[in-house]
Amino acid sequence: METNKIFGAIILALLLLALFSKTGEMLVHPNYPEETAYKIDVPEEGIQNESSKEVVDPFENLPDILSLLQTASLENGEKLSKKCSTCHSFESGGANKAGPNLWNLINRKKASKEGFAYSAALVEFGGDWSYSELNKFFLKPKKYIEGTKMNFNGLKKDSDRADLIIWLRSLSDSPAPLN
Repeated sequence: METNKIFGAIILALLLLALFSKTGEMLVHPNYPEETAYKIDVPEEGIQNESSKEVVDPFENLPDILSLLQTASLENGEKLSKKCSTCHSFESGGANKAGPNLWNLINRKKASKEGFAYSAALVEFGGDWSYSELNKFFLKPKKYIEGTKMNFNGLKKDSDRADLIIWLRSLSDSPAPLN
């Protein structure tokens, strides 16, 4: 008889729990959205001008990098290069990693480092790594040279790009002139 009372109490407790649960759901109607994240619309190409709603090329309105290099911080450039050190080496004669060695990069021909397999997009783009080209590339690598294998989102701040470029300039036996 005693075990029947215990089983009856357990069953009563479960029934009351189910009843309270159903009553709670009827009183409070949770309305969950179909998607749990907020959508942020970002234009694919360039930045839209609010007044005219036209797309502006982000590479056209960059400040003159040579004037920014005059006041650039070598120390901050070295700190910023830590992001690059995962994929690139910086010493003279250093080995290529996931990206090519960046010693003596300024004014070097693009896609020219021996022993590194560059993307076809970078090879076809051609030219030299001038201060201006590096400034544009470091802003948005995948937008500037579409199809590049470089997995880096870029540096938005003009001063950060100048700091990194001036530090890369120092990685040479005879740094390129600032002209």
